[in-house]
Amino acid sequence: MQKKKISSINTFVLILTGFLLICSASEAAYPVNIRDSKGNHLMFLEPPQRVVSLVPSATEILFKLGAEKYVKAITYHDITLAGADGKQIIGGFFHPSIDKIETMKPDMIILSEIHKNIIRRFKKKGRKLFIYKADTIENSYQNIAVLGKIFNCEKQALKIIEKNKFEINHIQQKLARIDDLKKKRVIRLMGKNSIMTPGSDSFQNEIIRTAGGISPDFGRKGNVISVTKEEWIKYNPEVIYGCGPDKEAAKNFFSKSGWKNVDAIKNNQIYYYFPCDLTCRASTNTGYFISWLSSVIYTREFSEPENNILPTGIIHTKPVKVDLEYIQSASIISNTVYDFENKTLVIDFKSAQSIVSTLEGERDNITSIGNHYSPPPTWGPSHKHGIEHIKSSILTAIQRHKQTTSFLITGADMDNLSIQDATYKDMKVYALVTAGVLGNAVRMSKDTGNFYEPGTINIILLTNMKLSKRAIIRTIITATESKTAALEDMDIRSSYTPLINEATGTGTDNILVVQGTGLEIKNSGGHTKMGELIAKAVYAGVTEAVLKQNGIVANRNIFQRLKERKISIYQLMTGANCGCEDKRSDFTALVEELLLDPEYAAFIESSFAISDEYEKGLIKNLGAFNTWCKKIADNIAGYDIEKIKDMVLADTMPITIKTALNAILTGAQARLNQNE
Repeated sequence: MQKKKISSINTFVLILTGFLLICSASEAAYPVNIRDSKGNHLMFLEPPQRVVSLVPSATEILFKLGAEKYVKAITYHDITLAGADGKQIIGGFFHPSIDKIETMKPDMIILSEIHKNIIRRFKKKGRKLFIYKADTIENSYQNIAVLGKIFNCEKQALKIIEKNKFEINHIQQKLARIDDLKKKRVIRLMGKNSIMTPGSDSFQNEIIRTAGGISPDFGRKGNVISVTKEEWIKYNPEVIYGCGPDKEAAKNFFSKSGWKNVDAIKNNQIYYYFPCDLTCRASTNTGYFISWLSSVIYTREFSEPENNILPTGIIHTKPVKVDLEYIQSASIISNTVYDFENKTLVIDFKSAQSIVSTLEGERDNITSIGNHYSPPPTWGPSHKHGIEHIKSSILTAIQRHKQTTSFLITGADMDNLSIQDATYKDMKVYALVTAGVLGNAVRMSKDTGNFYEPGTINIILLTNMKLSKRAIIRTIITATESKTAALEDMDIRSSYTPLINEATGTGTDNILVVQGTGLEIKNSGGHTKMGELIAKAVYAGVTEAVLKQNGIVANRNIFQRLKERKISIYQLMTGANCGCEDKRSDFTALVEELLLDPEYAAFIESSFAISDEYEKGLIKNLGAFNTWCKKIADNIAGYDIEKIKDMVLADTMPITIKTALNAILTGAQARLNQNE
């Protein structure tokens, strides 16, 4: 058994280290001949230089392959992917702008078979069209391999596929070790005004089965099907999962007779916190999602040590540079805890230090500090054991001692660590920051206290001076104010009240400050040079860490900013009171195209800022704003309309944002009617 465990962890190391390969010009020779998902033959004499990708799964693959330089335009569903910054947005998946695509002069378009108008238009122009489809996990592997071949990234494609297969095989081994495993009935929740789920042939049900669950089969195929109350009760799901918008279906149905009388609801086994990028795609992270889902379905079983495959311990170590005299070494240690890869930033000192941690309080004689990343598949099992067992397991894995080690814990990947330094004359400050803000960002004084794992801003501060007790405590205030300034300057929204509140932090933020050595500094407040350096390093660290973890920049796209406020373009348009049922698709496409226009995007962005100040009571009269809204509607319509119609049905939306969106929709409706 021990030899098998060692072999498994060695395989794990090989896959992880190999995954760092990038595309190499020497990997393959052109011409390259491939077939797309529909069997169409395509030949390439070189990598396409101007690619427009309309399929989020394909875009994700291209970016993970390292081929992002070839991609010139994407949909607004892809804007948080690493590599998406600066790419042209050509609308959404269902209604991309043909005119925007045309302006990109693409030599290749990756699209779905639903994009019939685009296929007709660009096929006549002789452009290469790659029809993309991934309705099974195996199909996703084929797509990765084919795209890798087109862009001369075959080795990287193979590594991505191997990594996914390893993660899935790991789960299969864990499930096989569980004695008398009682498989659970698992359903992906979808819908709003009705309960919906993927059809029996969907890859989402294949994911459920691969994760060890029993998927539903209601005798109907397709991406989405409706579920009757009778079918729901008969299937009796034991675990229900979905992504953010799926809460609407739960809110509308789970309190009703019949719908609520199933095991998952009775036992509170409902999970909405999965990212839609994972639940709705078979792409580069399928194995990761299956691992997470399986650990949610079988939390109790995964928490039992006898079901572990990999030994607790170090996988490999990567050094990081923190140039301070009293630091012996700094590195990110990849390690196995609860049978999955964790990552820990570890900083070792030459001599013992005093520290202050908002997680552990004041501590002396510390020789090692750190920040530990626990990946999602470990969250359920670790919570079963409790915080002290978690800490003990981490210490065992990184081979450090409880009495001399202090660390923070986060759900933000240590690969997204930001290391910032600020200097003035002989004074130097380091801020080491991880940040995730999409799960539990809060505005203190406004939001209700809750606990949710994925988001955390962790900050470690070190200086080349010795902070007095007063200064080390005061540093926490300085760092907190700077963190909040960074979040507000990026307009990070509260996860709980995003329509009206910016976030001041997340509900699980922590700061660790090291006393340091050298010249004593007695104050680190806002009027001091030390305070200034701390603030600048923290601000830069939070800004970069949020970008790395969540793909958020200050000047992000209007579609992303709408999404962060929980305003769904799809739900907005399907629920709009436009009186245009026979041409709602055209109406939706026009509104999306208007929001791609910088003038109208800026108008909506301005409404966000005005709304925040109005909700705080800093703006008393919206008369001038309403006049602006009327002019915007007139400009879109092409003539002087009578009035702005109330077309947005969301009653909870702030009046300022609602009026601005009504202006866009009213103008669009008028233009559409006039063009008939």
